[in-house]
Amino acid sequence: MGQGRIIEYIEQGKFVCSLCLQDKGNKFHLLTCSNREVNISPKRALLISNNSIDVSRPREELLEYLREAETTRNELKNQVNVKELWELIKDEKEFLDHKYLAELWFGEDITDHHLSGLVRALFEDRLYFKLKDGKFLPNTQERVEQIIKQREEEALREKRLSEGSEWLKKIRQGNEVEAPSCKDYIIELLVQVALYGTDAPRYQEAKELLARCGISQVSQVRDILVALGVWEKDENVDLIRFGIQTEFTPEEQEESRRLAALKLDTNGAEDLTDLEVFTIDGPLTKDFDDAISIKRINGRIELGIHITDVASVLDPGSLLDKTAASKPSSLYLPRRQIPMIPPDLSENILSLRSDTERRAVSLLCYLDEHGNLMDYRFTLSLIQIRENLVYSDVNGSIERNDTLKELYRLSKIFRRQRSEKGALNLTLPELQIAVNEDGTISTWLIDQNTPSRMIVAELMILYNWLAGKFCRDNQIPALYRTQAEPSERLTEDYGNHLLYVFQQRRKLHPLLIDTSPGPHSGLGLDVYTQVSSPIRRYLDLVIQRQIRNFLLDKRPLYNDEQLEEIRLSVEPLMRDFAIIKRNRIRYWLLKFLSQNQEKTYRAMVLDELKTKYRIILTDFLFQAEIKKEEGLLLMPGAEVWVKVKKVDPWEGILQLEFSSPKTT
Repeated sequence: MGQGRIIEYIEQGKFVCSLCLQDKGNKFHLLTCSNREVNISPKRALLISNNSIDVSRPREELLEYLREAETTRNELKNQVNVKELWELIKDEKEFLDHKYLAELWFGEDITDHHLSGLVRALFEDRLYFKLKDGKFLPNTQERVEQIIKQREEEALREKRLSEGSEWLKKIRQGNEVEAPSCKDYIIELLVQVALYGTDAPRYQEAKELLARCGISQVSQVRDILVALGVWEKDENVDLIRFGIQTEFTPEEQEESRRLAALKLDTNGAEDLTDLEVFTIDGPLTKDFDDAISIKRINGRIELGIHITDVASVLDPGSLLDKTAASKPSSLYLPRRQIPMIPPDLSENILSLRSDTERRAVSLLCYLDEHGNLMDYRFTLSLIQIRENLVYSDVNGSIERNDTLKELYRLSKIFRRQRSEKGALNLTLPELQIAVNEDGTISTWLIDQNTPSRMIVAELMILYNWLAGKFCRDNQIPALYRTQAEPSERLTEDYGNHLLYVFQQRRKLHPLLIDTSPGPHSGLGLDVYTQVSSPIRRYLDLVIQRQIRNFLLDKRPLYNDEQLEEIRLSVEPLMRDFAIIKRNRIRYWLLKFLSQNQEKTYRAMVLDELKTKYRIILTDFLFQAEIKKEEGLLLMPGAEVWVKVKKVDPWEGILQLEFSSPKTT
């Protein structure tokens, strides 16, 4: 019978000392030291005293009896040195009765109070003994050390959360306050949750930190990082998320300066400095990697395409080569450029700047008057760049300049020849975004079919095609770009080129990079590689090394297995870079739309989904979706007007609604 006995149980992790007023069989009716009556299951009783008192005595006497017992038991608890007790029996491998442990510590003359004191001490310590079913198992030395380490880590965690949350509260209030010692740790937590949300490695800890600060949204975390100067207002989080190195290390810069200071080595280079070589690029270009020349020889046209000889400067396995392999293309983003090769090289000795002599890997093509290829050869060369032309200037002077006019004529022939072999015309204008000093954003489309851009595009395709052919025919291991026939070839019968391009693109098979040569259906070519931009693309540099080494000593640098290893390591990084560029353009375009929410925009319907239309904003060639409206039935190609309903550049959210055209 439990009535009149002291019963101890655990409530919210603490010992509760109580007196059983009534034993109802399936539950105990108890009086606690705080003069509260509760009912518990007998299974919850941790200790039941042997002695009992008459519960019919006055309530105050019962409470005094309980309080005295509580005091005595706590005093006895404080006499127990749990560590010393554990050291006496730590090699025991079985659960031990609390009475045995009490006698071991206090001696054989023990009372209910001694038993309680012992159990309380072991329960509160929780380091040296494990409690199960009222018995105790000594923890092993390893387990004790593990628990100590966990407790230290938990104490450090609590210290960081406490100090960090107080610091962030004051930061959010606009107060200047000295940062705690855990500043870097707290910032790392904020960065992780801002980048990855619930997938952050220490999300639960970050969540608790934010809760203590009263922060519930990730956008607030970003604001704090901006306020702390950790992030810029428009931070490119993908660069951080993908771990992209945005600056060159001091060692890389030193290597770049050393190479840039080297004297131009002309050994083994064919002297082509008599050719009138020039470049055609954008007005802001600093790293010129391709140039052109053209002249007539004995009734034939000699067309020269000259690619800067990066391979003669960057050795395989060198520090900068490894850097380029880990960052396998230059990134040109609004407000930011991240070159693959340091500017000391890419904008200096490797750049085909006017009035300079440079090493190049030149392709000399011999054509008849109708633009048919009669012969070609690759050569390691020394060239003299006469002029750096700009696209717009070329377009404006092409009718007055015989050289440019001839190049334009040939480029149209090359494009027609490819078209006759199945090439697809899927070219669209390219969106350009500029962020002005006052934070406003400008956007415009650049036509890719102007004479100057057609010249450059067709000549680079020609260079890459013949480079692929040269590697294939000479059995030089290479990385070829192949593309299978589209699942369906559409026609432009309905006269809507924009709709045709987007619909035909969906029918394309993905572009593959392979060590086996094969056709590129999109370009209408039997073989294709990429080697025309070794300053900006790492795989172009790799293929340039193959051709260069073959021209020097008839032996390529890499075999098929080595090329495959390079491809496997570089391709995932190339996909990451494509995502970074796509996301960044989307961010700035959404920010532009957020700055101009009052405007309406022209759009074209691409296709119909279940509850939405997929459309393209024609001013930006940007795909989006818009909810259907009742009674409005639209067909692909239909022109509509839309306006922004909701936009969030950080989250990539764009919600549109139909509108009427407005003067904007």
